[in-house]
Amino acid sequence: MITRTALSALALALGLPAAAQGVAQPAPAQPAPAQTPPAGDVGLSGSVSDTSDWQNQTIDIPAFATNADVPTQTNAGGTAALGFTLASVITADLQNNGLFKPTGPGALPHPALAQIQAPEFGGWRARGTDMLIQGYVRAEPDGQVTVGCYLYDIALGQQLAKAGWTLAPGEWRRAAHKCADLVYSRLSGENPFFDSRIAYIAETGPKDHRLKRLAIMDSDGKNHEFLTTGQATALTPRFSPDYKSILYLSYFNGQPRIYILDPATRTQRLLISANFPLFAPRWSPDGKWVLYSMAQAGNTDIYKVPAAGGSPVKLTDSPGIDIGGSFSPDGTKIVFESDRSGSQQVYVMDADGSNQKRISFFGGRSATPEWSPRGDQIAFTHIAGNLRVAVMDPQGGNMRYLTDSWQDEAPTWAPNGRVIQFFRTAKNSGKTSVWQVDLTGRNERRLDTPVDGSDPAWGPLRP
Repeated sequence: MITRTALSALALALGLPAAAQGVAQPAPAQPAPAQTPPAGDVGLSGSVSDTSDWQNQTIDIPAFATNADVPTQTNAGGTAALGFTLASVITADLQNNGLFKPTGPGALPHPALAQIQAPEFGGWRARGTDMLIQGYVRAEPDGQVTVGCYLYDIALGQQLAKAGWTLAPGEWRRAAHKCADLVYSRLSGENPFFDSRIAYIAETGPKDHRLKRLAIMDSDGKNHEFLTTGQATALTPRFSPDYKSILYLSYFNGQPRIYILDPATRTQRLLISANFPLFAPRWSPDGKWVLYSMAQAGNTDIYKVPAAGGSPVKLTDSPGIDIGGSFSPDGTKIVFESDRSGSQQVYVMDADGSNQKRISFFGGRSATPEWSPRGDQIAFTHIAGNLRVAVMDPQGGNMRYLTDSWQDEAPTWAPNGRVIQFFRTAKNSGKTSVWQVDLTGRNERRLDTPVDGSDPAWGPLRP
C-alpha cells in the first residue's frame, strides 16, 4: 500500500478527462531587493542577558517609526501604516514559532524616530519588557522603501543586533521576515527560516474529482500566487536550491510529465515524459540532478537524471515499489521508501544506488521520508491505523511522533531544520490543509491558504 499522494498519481495514470494544459501568467515582476543596510547599520554587539531562559523572555515590538508619513507604492499604505504593519508581521512570525512571547504594536506606545537608536530603557523596564525590537521606515525617491531593524536587551540597556534593507515596494514583507530572522537567530542560536517560500498543491472540487494547481506563498502563507491553471493536474512540487525553478509532476490526459518551471516568468521546460506512472521528483542539493520514480512492468524503481536533461540512471532494481527519494544535505546518500520487505518501510542508499539498507523498524508502515537540512534527522509518515508525522535519526533510532491526527503526511523541512510542514486530510470530506509543527511537537498551527492545500515543499532561505 502507498500513501495518498502516490495513489493519486496512480489513479491519474489510468486516465483523466481531456483538458488543455496551462501555466498561469505571471504577475508584474518586482525587482530583487537590494539588501543594503542604512548608513551606519552594520554589525552585531552585546550579548543576551539570560541565554539559559531566552524562551521565556517577553519581546515588545512597537510600530516602526518614520521620518515623514508619506505615501508609498506598497499595498500597506503610507510609511506610518507600513511601520505598524511591519511590526505586526514580525510579531506574528515570532508568536507562531511558539518560542517567544511577543507583544505587538497595537498594545504598545509608538516611539519617535529619535528613540529608535536611543530607547528609553527605563520606561521599557517599568513595563516588564525583556527584549525590544524597534525599527524605522523611509520612503525612497525611486519608490523603494528602506527598513531598519534593532534588537535591544532592556535589562542590560544594550543593543544586541541591527540590520537594514532597501527593497522594492512589492517586497516589503521580506524586511519583516528578515527582521524576525535576525531576532530568532540572535536569541536562539539557530539558523533563520522566516524569509523563505513554500510551494504546494492548491486543491478545489469534490473529493473524487479534485482540481490540483501548483501554487507558492511566503512562509507565513502570504503573497500567495497560483502558478498553473489547473487544466493539468500538478503534484509534488520542490523548489530548486537556488530558488530559480520549481520541479513538479504533471498529469495531462493521463500522461505523466516532470517539468521544471520558472516561477518569475511562468515558463517551463519538460524534463521527463513517460508512458508509465512517474512519482516524486526531487532535486539534489547542488541542483544538478533530479530523482524520480517510475512504475513499469509491475515494478517501481528510482532513477536520477541530470537537471539539464540527459539519460536517466537507474538506482534501484528490487521487486516491488521503490519510491520517493531525498538526498542527504551533503549529497552522498538518499533516503527512500520501499515495500520489498512486504510493507512500506524507509531505506537508505548511497547516491549511486549502492549499500541499500532498511532503517525503519517501528511496526506499521513508514513512508515519504525527507532528510533534514541539518542532516541530523529524517522526517517521515508513520502509518499504524492513523497517519502521523514522525522523525528519526539517519540510522533509524530515536523515533518520535510530532503529530497525532487522523491523516498527516508528506513532511517537509524548514530551511533551518527545526520546523516541519505537512498536510492534513479531514475525515470523510477529503479536504486538505497545510500545517506546521516544531520539533517539540507542541507548537502546531494551520497555514491560512485561499483553498485547500496538500504536498507542501518548503524552500531554502531566500537569497
